Amino acid sequence: MSIQAPASIVMIRPHHFLPNPQTLSDNSFQAPISSYHPDVAARAFQEVTAAAQTLRSHGVYVHLFDDEGTATPDSVFPNNWFSTHAGGHVAIYPMTAPNRRRERRSDVIELLKRDYRVQDVIDYSGLEQDSIFLEGTGAMVLDHITRIAYVARSNRADPIALERFCTNFGYEPLAFDARDEAGIRCYHTNVMLCVGTDFALAGLVMISDRERRAEVAQRLAAPGRQVIELSHAQIGEFAGNALELQGDHGRILAMSTRAERSLTPSQRARVEHSCIIVPLEVPTLELAGGSVRCMIAGIHLEPRFAPAVS
Repeated sequence: MSIQAPASIVMIRPHHFLPNPQTLSDNSFQAPISSYHPDVAARAFQEVTAAAQTLRSHGVYVHLFDDEGTATPDSVFPNNWFSTHAGGHVAIYPMTAPNRRRERRSDVIELLKRDYRVQDVIDYSGLEQDSIFLEGTGAMVLDHITRIAYVARSNRADPIALERFCTNFGYEPLAFDARDEAGIRCYHTNVMLCVGTDFALAGLVMISDRERRAEVAQRLAAPGRQVIELSHAQIGEFAGNALELQGDHGRILAMSTRAERSLTPSQRARVEHSCIIVPLEVPTLELAGGSVRCMIAGIHLEPRFAPAVS
């Protein structure tokens, strides 16, 4: 077992998935509304259903919640509003888009308290009143092994909120500027960086400052990880938006089929030396500007009992 790879996760299955106009302005990965198929909601529902089934078949314990409301178009991405941490700690985050703040659900937190050992819940959502935002493990990519929070600076990752989180949860913040080939700021760190146990998929090419880029690479490699560098094109295919999980027969890397296809044979071999790649077909959901990692909120809590079935 690796503290980096959770064996249990939360996923949200949307009944009314739609493009979110409130996030389009700073998310360069999001497709314009004209790109969406008329059956977008039904397709998104099926993609989440199939993804959850696939992960369960590999031994991941999936808590699948349904969202039947029409006011939360991005509810399929729960990792932005809460995270869980070893020792029984839970964080709730301040969200940038007003309609995304409605995604926070008390029933999810109550399930965590019921099925896992939760010691405290620290709620940062009140910072929204001061326009201070930190969108969870989208804005931060957490290395649970070395206790580093990697953060691409953006309006979704305020330094005040970041400092508070790192102080409360015992992480060292490592912030940097990251931009794509067009010079557009990276809206969420988890689209360019995936930190696994023995490897990291890293869009270091997006970090323009050479010294900072070298420091990030060195810190990622410090515990003996292989740093697998991604190109701008691969980042655009969501190759960085993946998550390592614990399955029945070892660790797996959950990523989209689009992301998996973008890997070179060498990159694939280096990942598979550590874990099994599990591709998930989520093309509709990716139109919203996020991929598989965004769809999964990992549970890093001690269970009160061993789950018998998913």
